[in-house]
Amino acid sequence: MGFFTRIGREVDFITGLQRTLKASEGVGVESDITVGDDVERTVDRYPDNIAFRFEGRSISYAAFDALANQVAHWALAQGLKKGDAVVLFMTNRPEYVAVWVGLAKIGVITALINTNLAGVPLTHTIDIAETDHVIVSSDLAEAYLAIAPGLKRKPKAWSHGGAIPGAASFKEALAAQPSERPPAALRDAVKGGDMCMYVYTSGTTGAPKAARMPQWRVQGMMRAFIGGGRGTSKDRIYLTLPLYHGTGGLCGVGFALQTGGTIILRRKFSATHFWEEAKREEATVFFYIGELCRYLLNQPPHPDETRHKIRLAVGNGLRPEVWERFQPRFKIKQILEFYGSTEGNVSFLNFDGKVGAVGRIPGYLKKRLNVRVVKFDVETEQPVRGPDGLCIECDADEVGEAIGEIRNDEARYRFEGYSGDQKQTEKKILRDVFAKGDAWFRTGDLMRQDAEGYFYFVDRIGDTFRWKGENVSTNEVGDVLSLFPGITEANVYGVKVGALDGRAGMAAITASEGLDLGALHDYVEKNLPSFARPLFLRLQQQIDTTGTFKYRKVDLVKDGYDPTATHDPILFDHPLEKRYVAMTPGLREQIESGVFKL
Repeated sequence: MGFFTRIGREVDFITGLQRTLKASEGVGVESDITVGDDVERTVDRYPDNIAFRFEGRSISYAAFDALANQVAHWALAQGLKKGDAVVLFMTNRPEYVAVWVGLAKIGVITALINTNLAGVPLTHTIDIAETDHVIVSSDLAEAYLAIAPGLKRKPKAWSHGGAIPGAASFKEALAAQPSERPPAALRDAVKGGDMCMYVYTSGTTGAPKAARMPQWRVQGMMRAFIGGGRGTSKDRIYLTLPLYHGTGGLCGVGFALQTGGTIILRRKFSATHFWEEAKREEATVFFYIGELCRYLLNQPPHPDETRHKIRLAVGNGLRPEVWERFQPRFKIKQILEFYGSTEGNVSFLNFDGKVGAVGRIPGYLKKRLNVRVVKFDVETEQPVRGPDGLCIECDADEVGEAIGEIRNDEARYRFEGYSGDQKQTEKKILRDVFAKGDAWFRTGDLMRQDAEGYFYFVDRIGDTFRWKGENVSTNEVGDVLSLFPGITEANVYGVKVGALDGRAGMAAITASEGLDLGALHDYVEKNLPSFARPLFLRLQQQIDTTGTFKYRKVDLVKDGYDPTATHDPILFDHPLEKRYVAMTPGLREQIESGVFKL
């Protein structure tokens, strides 16, 4: 890297950091300024600005605030008070945001439920919210009615968008309420440390957990990208992500509600209609997560993909091989990649656009920030400890677990844990790390930090596995596979093979017709070391993902390479034939009996 490039990046980093810190001023546990105050400040400044564009209709900030106020008065009419909870099980629409903003004004907690849930997981998420009221959009009626009889507290259901058997009309109930702001005395009782909402973890590896989100944390997420992204009231933010998730529902929404910008809201992400709608609505910013950018990259050229006004893309999970092609193809001036979990105290922003990095902590700021990367044992899934019983910090470019010191002197270093689940909360805390008695938040993510201070996401703990005595990163293998012509997605994981140590690599892939398996075999041998090459391939019509585009792996790992467990074709990298062959029950027996030297 040249001298002037380094200087330029350092300037971008310092400027971005300063702007971000300035945008977060006033946020704290004891603060009298809360979510409701933030939104009302914007409303008073830009009452006639358009807050939402949704399916052809526009809602001004004044109208949005009036609706949020009606929600607050509805809650008061139900006898709800600060600390009580209301469950929100609703698909994307402007009313979704109005509900939680209105409840936040009076200190009532909103539990944001994943709209893809059904059955036992849905029951679990509602039960742990300990609520007496559930607001349900009519398009989710079937899922809710199926589990309603089994709910512990038998909450009252309120329907939105259409009638639901046994539910009261939320729209009619709101219409009967005043649109003025709730009494100041009620507002004065709400502080930054009071609980604002529960945002649930994805549940990809177990039951969803309700992350506790105080007012200050919600404010922090809403303000997080305004400085680094230079947000203004003229921005038009294109949101296709689910509103129950932090990236779209808090960070994306906040980018507008904190500045007076407009949210262009879509019910669901559509790769087919993305650029057409972005151009028509004159979007200037969009928020991404996971594989969304890869989906766009896999689409055929669209006439509007470079005729838009998008200047900024904000999100996380943009893999390097996608980033390098995505930004120039679609002519996005700035990509603001970040790292952070809803409940965690470890976060980064990549202010200077270093491809592949999730952020940076230069040496001169290390002592002032709470993030470290410690040596990690993939097999035990625990940090490595030295003779003194303490953890060991990684060297430059060494992969380990990212952790964040838990402190209560600054709000951003706190860990609030999970509602009603102390056991799960304790699992996320690592104790006696660098000194006896200290406590650090476990991100559950493997990272590395280079000599310049840049952090790179490597893999989720549990996804990385050992084979032939080596650690295999599922993300890195997936990146290599995805570059092969014809492969659109690759979900990599490890599977047990008989009595062999470790786990062998397996990849579930989606591909176009006519995938050249011979060429793929040669490509894999050339581009991956022997220990990282998938021993098995599973050909799928569609990759199974969560509502936020995270790959689901639990069921795939369970099926393994058993050809009788799925209708998907399974291939085996035959060590003698040097090609992929179809898996059969007989071949599986040979593999597990040790016929082949793997």
